[in-house]
Amino acid sequence: MAQKSEKGEIPLAPIDRIIHQEGGERVSVEAAQLLRDYLEELGRRLARNAVELANHAGRKTVTREDMELAIKLYERYFTH
Repeated sequence: MAQKSEKGEIPLAPIDRIIHQEGGERVSVEAAQLLRDYLEELGRRLARNAVELANHAGRKTVTREDMELAIKLYERYFTH
C-alpha cells in the first residue's frame, strides 16, 4: 500500500518518536519513511471515504461523524 518517497506531509520526527516509544532503540530513516508513507496513504483513503459520506448526505463539510463512520467501516472490513 505504501510507496517510498523522500518527502511527505507528515514529518519524520514524530514517526521516529512513535517507533522509539514502542521500544525501538534505533530507527533507520527508511523504516520511518515507510511507516510515514503507509500512514499518509491510510489517512488519504479514510479522508476520501469521509468526503464521500459527507457528499452522500448533501454536505460540503466533512464532520467528525463522517470521519468516525469512515474509520468504523475501514476497521470492520480491513482489520479482522
